Amino acid sequence: MTRLEEVQDAIARLGSALVAFSGGVDSSLVAALAARGLGDRALAVTAVSPALATGELDGARDVARAIGIEHRTISTHELAREGYVLNGRFRCYHCKTELYERLAALAGREGFDFVLSGANLDDSGDWRPGLRAADEHGVRHPLLEAGVTKHEVREMARRLGVPSADKPASPCLASRLPYGSPVSRDALARIDRAERGLKALGYRVFRVRHHGELGVVQIAVDELPRAMIAAQEAAIVEAVRAAGYSNAEVDREPFRSGSLNAAIVSGPQPGSSTWSGAQE
Repeated sequence: MTRLEEVQDAIARLGSALVAFSGGVDSSLVAALAARGLGDRALAVTAVSPALATGELDGARDVARAIGIEHRTISTHELAREGYVLNGRFRCYHCKTELYERLAALAGREGFDFVLSGANLDDSGDWRPGLRAADEHGVRHPLLEAGVTKHEVREMARRLGVPSADKPASPCLASRLPYGSPVSRDALARIDRAERGLKALGYRVFRVRHHGELGVVQIAVDELPRAMIAAQEAAIVEAVRAAGYSNAEVDREPFRSGSLNAAIVSGPQPGSSTWSGAQE
């Protein structure tokens, strides 16, 4: 039995499951395996909130249709949670608590035995307070439980023909704000507009970091040389300003996923004796 078949078999043994489904490669692979292993006893659910970037919901719908799983949306209200708005180190804990409370309620109402996430083995080595929220709500992580790495996730997704197999990571818009900078509906909307502007310029992997009236653009290493051409840099700055920022600049250092977490990984980890989700 291949590793892919092992994960599918493990999901099939759950009986029925609801998948927390963003449309990214990780949750798409879990959803595809759930569809194969559970059939109509599997449901993919996408959370819609101001932190969801424009186009992500349409993308999720397309993936769900392609892999043959029923798809539904729910509304989440992270901005009603003080711990999320304050944007401390545990913002993701409060965000995922909101998500999993609503998914668990939906699963309970409709008779699904489990809620599944797309967390993989690589996630266990980064700052992931959202995993504590998952534990508190009994969420299962088939890929993480099987020791599947991000590289293997993409390989498996390609093997199954999952449309998002090579899709760049697209975390929630709140991840563009430095820790300690409050999350607001206006800030999320401004980030979204700026990133849409960069997509229109043809850039694929980047982030617009929100620093109040300053928008700092970080671009992947393979696309950065193009962005450093004077005319391109001017177009990027104009796109960010058009989104509502008074000032904009292109970072000379390439984008690196998880860079905002570097300064906090030395703090108390979720689940440690000194950690509390109510701290921030």
